[in-house]
Amino acid sequence: MRKGSAAVGSILFFLCAPCVVAGLIPFLLTDRYRMPVSTQPAFVIVAALLVAAGLALLVHAFVRFVVEGLGTPAPVAPTARLVVGGAYRHVRNPMYLAVLSIILGQALLFGSFSVAVYAVVVAAAVVSFVHYYEEPVLAKRHGAEYETYRRAVPGWLPRLTPWRQPTERT
Repeated sequence: MRKGSAAVGSILFFLCAPCVVAGLIPFLLTDRYRMPVSTQPAFVIVAALLVAAGLALLVHAFVRFVVEGLGTPAPVAPTARLVVGGAYRHVRNPMYLAVLSIILGQALLFGSFSVAVYAVVVAAAVVSFVHYYEEPVLAKRHGAEYETYRRAVPGWLPRLTPWRQPTERT
């Protein structure tokens, strides 16, 4: 897949998946006409930081799929290469963590119990999807390269030091 078509595919998937899961659905679950619930500036700042950091990480991860992987995050148009750079050097699932950060930030910002419950449901769905679909597909597609990466980089709690991919000896 060329970078241009990977970029277009990634943008379309971004609009169809994360924008719906982390944007539209939480919006529909809240009282959309209220301002943030908390009057405590520190609380609002933490919530806003969760949303902003999640959004930045999400965009970063999508760009990595286009530039490094030459593909999209969509299962129907996967990457040609395993994506292990950038945030993926610290954690295997930064995209999912970003989406959850955005949802949790909105739950805090708007004091929405329904959005908090939704975050738990999304987390359970994502963990199941990764375990039962994504990891087996990546192991089959990328073999030993993925197994080396999977053993070195945690799936959900980021490592502090970035993982360095072993270089091939000639």
